[in-house]
Amino acid sequence: MTHMRSIIKFGTDGWRAIIGDGFTKDNLERVSRATGEWIKDTYGADSSVLIGYDTRFRGRDFTEHAACVLASMGLKVVVSDTHAPTPAVSWATLKGGHQAGVVITASHNPPEYNGFKIKADFGGPALPDMIEAVERRIESFEEYGYESFDWYVNKGMIEVQPIRQAYIDHVRALVDIEAIKEAGIKVVHDAMFGAGQGILTELLGEDRVIEHRNSINPGFEGTPPEPIERNLNALRDMITSNRCDAAIANDGDADRIGMTDEHGDFVDSHHLLALLVDYLHNDKGQTGRIVKTFSTTDMLDKMGAALELPVTTTKIGFKYIGGEFLAGDVLVGGEESGGMAVKGHIPERDGIYIGLVILEMMAKRGKELSRLVKDLHSQYGVHASSRQDKHTSPERKDAILIHLAEQDGLSQVAGKPVTRTETVDGFKYHTADGWLLIRPSGTEPVLRIYSEAGSTEMSETMVDDAVRQLGLD
Repeated sequence: MTHMRSIIKFGTDGWRAIIGDGFTKDNLERVSRATGEWIKDTYGADSSVLIGYDTRFRGRDFTEHAACVLASMGLKVVVSDTHAPTPAVSWATLKGGHQAGVVITASHNPPEYNGFKIKADFGGPALPDMIEAVERRIESFEEYGYESFDWYVNKGMIEVQPIRQAYIDHVRALVDIEAIKEAGIKVVHDAMFGAGQGILTELLGEDRVIEHRNSINPGFEGTPPEPIERNLNALRDMITSNRCDAAIANDGDADRIGMTDEHGDFVDSHHLLALLVDYLHNDKGQTGRIVKTFSTTDMLDKMGAALELPVTTTKIGFKYIGGEFLAGDVLVGGEESGGMAVKGHIPERDGIYIGLVILEMMAKRGKELSRLVKDLHSQYGVHASSRQDKHTSPERKDAILIHLAEQDGLSQVAGKPVTRTETVDGFKYHTADGWLLIRPSGTEPVLRIYSEAGSTEMSETMVDDAVRQLGLD
């Protein structure tokens, strides 16, 4: 019997829905079967797929169900023995020679969500054309019969492997852990109850890491596991009271990062990306393109010009960054929302690895994180950013977007006339003071409003003014 089900669409990085509403076993089965059909049609019937999951509600159950679906289709399936970061699954997909990887995660979304990310054989997010190929294969739900997870394991059709531990060993070999330890660097690690918990402690030692939100709590204490400034208020006191040099926060599947310096002041993704370019090029002698998304700082353009490194701007979503890594030589690629990748690792966001590279930079230069940021400002000028995510109704969101498209958008921002408009991904308005960007979320009824200016006060004023003009206040 065939039952009609809701339309399933992938956002900037995967399919996400509310558990028990859109994210059901029926819909998970539909997406898993479509993924399996795409793998078989593209790579052959004897292909293999790796599946991992984060710490969300029923993550293991959903993972086992997806594994049974894929195994029943004749694919060879490997499942992580425990929760694992998304970059661990991406790396293991490449390392193990699998044709695809799957992560059961809703990343930074609120606790009521879960999701399904697809990873490609090159160790990064499935490219847009791959996602489209999967979406085309998602049909109405048909009832199929499946054996139990243990049955497939006993038949050798599903294999369980220690993905998390293998990834930790890999990262240990990439980063100069001893230099970080010898420099006496001490950090707070805020795992936000996600899949990155315990990893920095295992790598750096219990005496070097103060753990925060490093336990299984699928409710995340009511705070979405997104490492942005407003969600990290507790870190300031933890850093100062424990005399730490920095804090590293990761989202639910640990592919994103947020950091604070030794004073507890937030260091956003724009500055982390600039620090990575500075360190990898000037200290390690590496070259390549700087790739950034449409909402990311203009400081990277200034650095590219100064260092003679080409700069490429993409649509928002790391799948576009990952595609650029495949297309040509990339030194650093990243986005405003905390996802970044660097040469010499996988073409994938990795909040654990990036945090360690920044710690290595601090150790090798013998400078505090705040000093490294001030050095950037001295050389390239202050670039202050602001962002607000405004929840609204789907109808209101669509109406605003239609208005911006049909009425040529905003004519002024914070009293300054708009001098140039870009529509690469959303609506970006340039003024004499900086720029403002308005774009919709791909997974929620949310409008995201970003800005960049020469001071925090001006960047905040620009966002506030846009909120007022759009009637979202």
